Amino acid sequence: MPRLVMKFGGTSVADLERIRNVARHVEREVKAGYDVAVVVSAMAGKTNELVGWCREASAIHDAREYDAVVASGEQVTSGLLAIVLQSMGVPARSWQGWQIPIEASGAHGAARIERIDGSKILSHFAERGEVAVVAGFQGVHAPTGRIATLGRGGSDTSAVALAAALDAERCDIYTDVDGVYTTDPRIVPKARRLDKVSYEEMLEMASLGAKVLQVRSVELAMLYGVKTYVRSSFDDPADPKPGTLICDEEDIVEQQTVTGIAYSKDEAQITLRRVADTPGVAAAIFVPLAEAGINVDMIIQVVSRDQTTTDITFTVPAGDYARARSLLEERQPAIGYESLAGATDVVKVSAIGVGMRSHAGVAAKAFKAFAEKGINIRAITTSEIKFSMLIDAAYTELAVRTLHSLYGLDAA
Repeated sequence: MPRLVMKFGGTSVADLERIRNVARHVEREVKAGYDVAVVVSAMAGKTNELVGWCREASAIHDAREYDAVVASGEQVTSGLLAIVLQSMGVPARSWQGWQIPIEASGAHGAARIERIDGSKILSHFAERGEVAVVAGFQGVHAPTGRIATLGRGGSDTSAVALAAALDAERCDIYTDVDGVYTTDPRIVPKARRLDKVSYEEMLEMASLGAKVLQVRSVELAMLYGVKTYVRSSFDDPADPKPGTLICDEEDIVEQQTVTGIAYSKDEAQITLRRVADTPGVAAAIFVPLAEAGINVDMIIQVVSRDQTTTDITFTVPAGDYARARSLLEERQPAIGYESLAGATDVVKVSAIGVGMRSHAGVAAKAFKAFAEKGINIRAITTSEIKFSMLIDAAYTELAVRTLHSLYGLDAA
C-alpha cells in the first residue's frame, strides 16, 4: 500500500474537539488506501508552559532534563490522538521518538536528526494495519539514551524526515493556513495562495521570515525529494482543499519572475565606524561573533576617502543584539574601531523567485519604487533567486505592498 505522512501543528490539536477533527482527516486517508504515519505537535501553548516551568524551577538548568520535560507535550498529544482513532474503529498506536528510533545529535534543545529506522513502523503497517501516531519534535541521542528535542518547529522536520525514511508518497503538513501565500495576507489582502512552489523558493521564504515551515524541514524535503503539501487542518475532512505543493522546480510549468514577498522583524543593525582598513580586521570582528553562535546576515563595508579606515555595517538576529554589542565593545581595543552604532527598529524585506535567474533588472525595479515611496534602504543582499533590503520598521507594510504590486502578485 502507498504510504503517507501527515503532520498536525499545535493549533490543529489545541483541544480534544480539534484532535477529533484531526482523526477524521486521518481516517479519510486510511479509507483512501494509505498506510499512514501521523506526526503531532504539542497542544497550542503547552510547550511554552513547559518551558516556563523549567525556568521557574531553576534559571540555570540541565539541558537534558529540559528536553525530558518539554518533549512530554508531544507525547500527550500522540497518545490522545491514538485513543480517539481507536474509538473510531481505526487501528492506531502512539510512538515516541526513542521507540522508532529517531536518532538525533546530542545538542539538547537544538538537536539534528541523524538517522531514522522505520522498520518497526513498516512492520506494524504490514502486520496490523495500524496508524502510527508519532510524537514530533524529538529523537534519542543514541550514545546516552536521552531524549533530545529538535528546536522550535521541529515537528515539521520530524515529519519530512520520517516521510523520507518510510519512502512515503508525500508528506502533508497541516497548519492553520490553507497553503503558502505570495505574502502575508494580513498585510496584503490581495495575497494569493500558490498552487506550487519550488524547494529553493520555499527554503528562501522560510529563512527570510515566512512562518509556514521550519527551514530544516524544507532542507530535508529538497535533499530527499519528498513532495510536501501545506494544507489546512480546519478544512472539512470530507472535502479538503489541495493546499500548496512544494516540489522540484522542473515540476512547475509556469514560473513567475517573483514568486513571493517575505519580511522579517527579527533583525538588528550594528555599524562599526572608522575601523582600520587592514588585513584581518574582518576576522577580528566576525570570528568572535561566530564562536558565540551569533549569525551575521547582511554585511556592508564602505572605505573612507583616504582608504585608511572603513565603516562596517551588518545585521544580527534581534535576540542576539545586546550580546553581540557587548562582545564587540569588550573587543574594541583589539578591533580598533572609533565608535559603535546600532538600531533595532529595522525590518528585512525580501523578494523571492527562481525566475530571477533569467531576468535582468529585477532588483533595480524595487530600488526605484522604494525611492519613489520615500523608503530608505539601509543594506542590500542578493542571491540567484532572491534579494533582501533592510529598511526602517515603520515602512514595513508600505514596502511589502509596494513589492507585491510591483511584480504583479496582486493579479487574480
